[in-house]
Amino acid sequence: MQLDAHIPDGPLAEKWDTCRFENKLVSPANKRKYEILVIGTGLAGASAAATMAELGYNVKSFCIQDSPRRAHSIAAQGGINAAKNYQNDGDSIFRLFYDTIKGGDFRSREANVYRLAQVANNIIDQCVAQGIPFAREYGGTLANRSFGGAQVSRTFYARGQTGQQLLLGAYSALMRQVAAGRVTIYPRREMLDLVLEDGRARGIICRNLVTGELERYAGHAVVLATGGYGNVYYLSTNAMASNVTAAWRAHRKGAGFANPCFVQIHPTCIPVHGDYQSKLTLMSESLRNDGRVWVPKNAGDTRPPDQIPEEERDYYLERKYPSFGNLVPRDVASRNAKEVCDEGRGVGETGLAVYLDFREAIRRDGLAVIMKKYGNLFQMYEKITASDPTREPMMIYPAVHYTMGGLWVDYHLMSTLPGLFVLGEANFSDHGANRLGASALMQGLADGYFILPYTIGNYLARTDHAPLVTDGAGYDRAEEEVHQRIGRLLKNSGVRRSGLKTVDHYHRRLGALLWDYCGMARNRKGLTHALARIPEIREEFWQNLLVPGSGQELNQSLERAGRVADFLEFAEIMVRDALAREESCGCHLREESQTEEHEARRDDEHFSHVAVWEYTGEGREPRMHREPLRFEYVTPSQRSYK
Repeated sequence: MQLDAHIPDGPLAEKWDTCRFENKLVSPANKRKYEILVIGTGLAGASAAATMAELGYNVKSFCIQDSPRRAHSIAAQGGINAAKNYQNDGDSIFRLFYDTIKGGDFRSREANVYRLAQVANNIIDQCVAQGIPFAREYGGTLANRSFGGAQVSRTFYARGQTGQQLLLGAYSALMRQVAAGRVTIYPRREMLDLVLEDGRARGIICRNLVTGELERYAGHAVVLATGGYGNVYYLSTNAMASNVTAAWRAHRKGAGFANPCFVQIHPTCIPVHGDYQSKLTLMSESLRNDGRVWVPKNAGDTRPPDQIPEEERDYYLERKYPSFGNLVPRDVASRNAKEVCDEGRGVGETGLAVYLDFREAIRRDGLAVIMKKYGNLFQMYEKITASDPTREPMMIYPAVHYTMGGLWVDYHLMSTLPGLFVLGEANFSDHGANRLGASALMQGLADGYFILPYTIGNYLARTDHAPLVTDGAGYDRAEEEVHQRIGRLLKNSGVRRSGLKTVDHYHRRLGALLWDYCGMARNRKGLTHALARIPEIREEFWQNLLVPGSGQELNQSLERAGRVADFLEFAEIMVRDALAREESCGCHLREESQTEEHEARRDDEHFSHVAVWEYTGEGREPRMHREPLRFEYVTPSQRSYK
């Protein structure tokens, strides 16, 4: 496996301009001869499909839901970063670049992150032109708020609905191209395999989720924008349909998987309330602008919060990190919440929660101002918990959220498979070991609107635009493999015997194992235990899984079974990756590698690299490759937010 990132020569600030100038171009007349398959219709997928169609390419867009408007991007709440410096508070492209590199604990490429910071300003202009209702100041200028990991205000927002509004903008651009005839949308389709011809990605096998029919589609290039794999933990803030299948199928065909153990734990989620809930709900990080995080100073204090006097409260983030206070990055806030709960100072019935208190902000600014900023978030919290956060503190606890790992891509966003491009959360490229808040929307739209449309042309210009067919041997093999896999999942359908279990039974067991041993805190003993247990759960899954119905119909149990089967395979390289990375970085506290103050201790001498895993065959151990990370413009240092 060759890991050439194709990073242009020259000064950091000029690399993207150099790349665009050196890229080969496709003429407008020739663009009409190319077909591009885009899998996923969230921010990255919708913006990429719309922009490439605007350029003249023919695009087929595949949506796992009934409409692109239901993509998980809609759930993003807090905002999107850009270094416009509207607040005149010292922000710049370089500062956004530095904060993002530092926030990721120096485990991402300088060139990719700087480019992200560069094009972020264009995103805001694009979205304003689309009519995105960003919050504005009294005089009409766009408003900004602060977010974790930064000491400037650079986050643009639309109350707590930023993802929804940005997705509607990308959706509008996409539907304009549908009306123009340059994009064809295929709703309720799930990609189940990638088709290679002569080592290049040339097509996909999809299942029509309504009829159960398997369908073949061909393209001159394939673009994956299918989101992250956080649902491997069963409980996460992800939508129920979020999965690893498309990325994992590509990995099995030869695409390298980078840093699979890098998972973001979000500190501001509604705590688990029962054994049978299906997902967790995020409360935006923006709430930490005005909410103060605290727990009782004494372990075992079960008094209601209004009965705990000020002098008996521990505002532990403000105490430990005076420079950033409650706006430390997500990994720092999450680890500290776990630490105080482990000390017995957690609150609520389970003791696995901390308070997020708005009393002081309401007293200072007035309830109307706070509701204008966060009203829909307060309403969401009250609807779920039956508690009014304007009268008593929210209770929050860390939960699995975003995934920084993903398919390896070069500077052009192409994977190790020629012709397979990967965007947004599905790739690994920009966030290192910990994503700063408000950077996911930034990366998704940067990749789709402003990066892929330039770089994909460089690939297509070097390939032919011969007519596409779907009756080749590669399609036959891929479809037969999908048929066999579906048959294995359905083998117990109609069987009556004891010991059969549902999909959720196995998914829940896998998730609990990963959360306990490959979550915020990890150690060699626990990871070794998890690595031994995963194959046992997987074997039992294939023997005793009960999926009712058939494959030739609408069958959501079958859909979930296929996704969990892939999670059970993926989880193994996730744990292997965590075991191999004998350092703490981001939210991944390796207990053998921490400071006296229980902060993460990186090991730059041995682990300043991207770990890229290669699939070597069924039942064989994967092979790990390393892409060294070299820093010319920043100096990796012990992160401090004090």
